[in-house]
Amino acid sequence: MSVAKNNIAVTVLGSGTCVPSLARSASAVLMETGGKRLLFDIGPGTMRRLLETGVTIQDIDCVFISHFHPDHTGELASLLFATKHPDVSSRKKPLVLIGGPGFKSFYRSLAEVYRGLLNLPDIIDILEIDGENPEIQAVSFDEFSVFATRVVHRPESIAFRVETPHGISAVFSGDTEYSENLVRLARQADLLICEAALPDDIKVPGHMTPSLAGKTASEAGVGSLVLSHFYPECDHADMEGQCRKTWGGPLILAVDLLKINARKYIGP
Repeated sequence: MSVAKNNIAVTVLGSGTCVPSLARSASAVLMETGGKRLLFDIGPGTMRRLLETGVTIQDIDCVFISHFHPDHTGELASLLFATKHPDVSSRKKPLVLIGGPGFKSFYRSLAEVYRGLLNLPDIIDILEIDGENPEIQAVSFDEFSVFATRVVHRPESIAFRVETPHGISAVFSGDTEYSENLVRLARQADLLICEAALPDDIKVPGHMTPSLAGKTASEAGVGSLVLSHFYPECDHADMEGQCRKTWGGPLILAVDLLKINARKYIGP
């Protein structure tokens, strides 16, 4: 997909959860803008899905971690280990890893478990979002800006917004309850990729349902809404109908390899 500097191309790499599925890999979303490739979460199956889109791990510039659950981080160690292989170790640009409070400690613990096998001191740049700051925080790059805020799931849980210099924006919710912080982060965004883990009638703490995702999109005034992070129970529910209780705008139910421009649906 050709991506102009004033657009954001999105590919849903994993629309599923921790439950193994042949159809849905665990959480992962690729965003491309300004010649950079940004990976949001890296659950099991992500690297294979990347290859299916024609992208290699050498092509990834940044990895953003919404929280530390294995279905969102499970292939981080594999990506780092693969980066040391001779076929991959020609990487010249740094790999930026960004996560919420405690992310540096999480990385150090992971490296300790693997006894130095993930040690890439000349390549890895690790950034941690300030957990004590209640405001939306910004991380600026030459080609885009990223804004982050705490959401309600785990102590380290973060939602992210990517914005181009021309103001095109896409938001990745990560896992979260309905959150006023997420509404603020997503305000007037072109695209909101929002978790809707389970149908309305079997909601569980820490996750949203279709109607809550729709409420978030409506209150934020986003351009389009993508529902994702589906447990198997969602496959037998009217997820679109439940979302339509609270959201009247453009709506897409995610599948793996779904491609979207921030302002335009392309297809799986």
